[in-house]
Amino acid sequence: MASPGHSDVGEVAREVKASEGGTAVAIADLEWREMEGDDCEFPYGDGTNEAQDSDFPAVERSRLQDMLSLLGLETHQVQKLGLQDALQISSDSVRNWAPQAPRDLPWTFLRKLQALNAEARNSTTVVPDMPLDARPVEKESQVEEIVYWDTAEDISADIYSFSELPTPDTPVNPLDLLCALLLSSDSFLQQEIVLKMSLCQFALPLILPDSENHGHTFLLWALRGVVRTWWAQPPRGVGGLREDSVVLPRVPTFAFVRMEVSSNSKSQLLNAVLSPGHRQHDCFWHRDLGVGTSPREISDGLVEISWFLPSGREDLDLFSEPVAFLNLRGDIGSHWLQFKLLTEVSSAVFILTDNVSRKEYKLLSSMKGSATKCYFILSPCRGKRNTNLRLLGRLLPVLRVDHSHVLVKVSSTDSARFVHRVRSIMAHVARSPCRRLSLEDMAHAARKLGLRVDEDCEECQRAKGRMERVTRSPRGTLRLQGALGGTAAPVERELRQAQWAGVPAGGLQDFIAGLSSPSLGEKQYFLRWMEWGLAWAAQPRPRQPLEPPALLRAKPSGAADPSEPFRPEPLGLEHFLREMGQLYEAESCLVEAGKLPAGQRRFAHFPGLALELLLRGLPLELVDGSTLSAPLRWVTGLLKELHAHLGRRSRLVVLSALGVRGTGKSTLLNTMFGLRFATGKARGPRGAFMQLVTVAESFSQDLGCDQILVIDSGGLIAGSLATAGGRFELEVSLATLIMGLSNVTVVTLADTRDIPPAILHAFLRLEKAGHMPSYQFVHQNLHDMPAPGPKPRDRRWLLDQPGDMSRAAAQTDKQGDGLWTLADLAFCDPEKLHVWHIPNLWHGAPPMAAVSLGYSEAIFELKRCLLENIRNGLSNPNRSIQQLIELVRRL
Repeated sequence: MASPGHSDVGEVAREVKASEGGTAVAIADLEWREMEGDDCEFPYGDGTNEAQDSDFPAVERSRLQDMLSLLGLETHQVQKLGLQDALQISSDSVRNWAPQAPRDLPWTFLRKLQALNAEARNSTTVVPDMPLDARPVEKESQVEEIVYWDTAEDISADIYSFSELPTPDTPVNPLDLLCALLLSSDSFLQQEIVLKMSLCQFALPLILPDSENHGHTFLLWALRGVVRTWWAQPPRGVGGLREDSVVLPRVPTFAFVRMEVSSNSKSQLLNAVLSPGHRQHDCFWHRDLGVGTSPREISDGLVEISWFLPSGREDLDLFSEPVAFLNLRGDIGSHWLQFKLLTEVSSAVFILTDNVSRKEYKLLSSMKGSATKCYFILSPCRGKRNTNLRLLGRLLPVLRVDHSHVLVKVSSTDSARFVHRVRSIMAHVARSPCRRLSLEDMAHAARKLGLRVDEDCEECQRAKGRMERVTRSPRGTLRLQGALGGTAAPVERELRQAQWAGVPAGGLQDFIAGLSSPSLGEKQYFLRWMEWGLAWAAQPRPRQPLEPPALLRAKPSGAADPSEPFRPEPLGLEHFLREMGQLYEAESCLVEAGKLPAGQRRFAHFPGLALELLLRGLPLELVDGSTLSAPLRWVTGLLKELHAHLGRRSRLVVLSALGVRGTGKSTLLNTMFGLRFATGKARGPRGAFMQLVTVAESFSQDLGCDQILVIDSGGLIAGSLATAGGRFELEVSLATLIMGLSNVTVVTLADTRDIPPAILHAFLRLEKAGHMPSYQFVHQNLHDMPAPGPKPRDRRWLLDQPGDMSRAAAQTDKQGDGLWTLADLAFCDPEKLHVWHIPNLWHGAPPMAAVSLGYSEAIFELKRCLLENIRNGLSNPNRSIQQLIELVRRL
């Protein structure tokens, strides 16, 4: 195998000659027409909106509408789908069923994506046979469906071969489904779709084609919310972990494109390049994945992006730094604008083709003067060798490259050696001076070419400007927190007066003005910008790891160290809302004491502003994370506003999660309901947060409630009571409040032999008060488990074999009266005690690991069990919001 730096002409000739030994058979006649004259010149010009129009023939304009109609999305071209539409609980939430008609496909895909199911892209098979007139029409011009192969070879053995032609039960290509759904979604649902795809390690959409409106959209906003962690190794010094939005780092970028016909699959080649060892992960969708054989109808012109991120492990790291990969779907001749952008933003472009005829020569000659390195991956057709070599010999000097930039991949080529060689070329390019751009830089280049950037809308830019004003000095804005907020927990009247005497600082005033915006879209943009602005301001880059670089994953369940100090709390939206709550509480105290007329209140509207955030999917703080106390008047005000807003649909079920830090509570709730609770040690909850999930009206009567209020708590301290310190009593109060409010509580366990002591204390206190909590125990195992369901053996461990912590907790509250096990609690029913074993979250080694299918399926089963228990009345009775307000006051 020749090295990248040596001539490859001999290898080209040898491999082409070897391939001539077999008989080339074509699925259809693909003899290319030789071009005469200059009629088909492709100018490498400035790129305008008119250039986009020329990409789409008139007949193409109806394809999008046909696809949207087939999928039942035509009504969402004006009224876009929102995040709340995707999160609603319906009868489909309790059953795992295959789509029955094409219009079921978008919702099946969204549900699986919400659950981080690695097979979400497989949800394109429609069970019943479809009438012929309902199937998409195959494009005659889509030459990618037609391939050559050698009859002497077994096509299934070649990983770069295409599979069979479309079959009747796969009417929609997965990429068409994705494009149709993104075009029918608002900016915030687009962002959520992209984020979930990232967690599944799917390639992400970067340029979204829209044939109906004659334009393409660069999805900068949709990608901005994707945050990844990787090992950053500086040229000198010690490396560390870096966490950042994927739109910010400047990294080498390699683009893969197809010119006319290529027998080699770009997507399969990219997957092989991105996969270390023999375990290949299908990051980019390709037609050998079963349901990918249907022709693309609206997704030609789509550009996808994925990254390789190093972990610090030499045995896994293919590259020593992050590397981006771009994949253009379709032929570059039909999507010249996208191709031009890729040549302007990439470190190198790999062009896959079977032939270089006069047409292709003219096409690529227009790139003369481009600084981008070009590499060709050829699979020459029989009888085209001399033409290929002659035209390549003329083309290479024009592009200022030599024969080392020409690779040949035919059926007899060793695939592993070929992939290794492609990686070597990339590593060589990345080590040498090369173009390095961030996605923000690429967006600037896209604008110059006339592409639309989703982040450029007026509402988004106004919200960004307001965020920048608020975050200039955020700590100085929050004057009622820190030491003052800590001493304010007992609520002394004089201190409340002192708090109210001040007026909101300038930054807080800007924040309140952002929440008060009459434009719902601008308000949502502002909140997202605030989340990112605060996170980036607080995040040092790079930072030293707290553990060896080989362990870029969450610690094992129960691995939280009780002696480990709490990290400084990073500033977040909850601090601004906490400040508003402090002002509201102080003002309420003054009104109650008769020191302020009710008509002079200035902050009475604050709960209504906060409620808007809850209704839009933002977690709201229920228990102050700095003091572990519940601001009673503020929470009561929020619940009253919620009651007034929901009206007749206010029947409520409260579902909560408690457990030790590192046991995956927040991730579990996010996966189960598609929520946005903060995860990780640095950003995980400190007190308790709540989010609201709406039950569809068609299902609320069956389920017996209209809303589900989901509460996520901060991680409890593990270890013995002696090491827990003064915080332990606060945690017992937190657990008592949350379990007392809940219809059902999910308790995440570090070890099936030990219940966290604060939770056991809460059980005992609730028993004394006559409250009988409903609960499910969840143990996330680092090792493979045969099934996710309850285990009788572990049920007996919990009932009969308490650990040291459980025994100490029982003795503390019962003062040695004989309570030693959970079974001694009056409300404990051994037959109803469930211990769910959840498989490990990751499949593989982070940061390149995807969420495991076993984890996703186990969480779905747990969700189905919880909803079935609610529907069958096995949880505590449902409550109205008024009853919940009374419980908050009492507990």
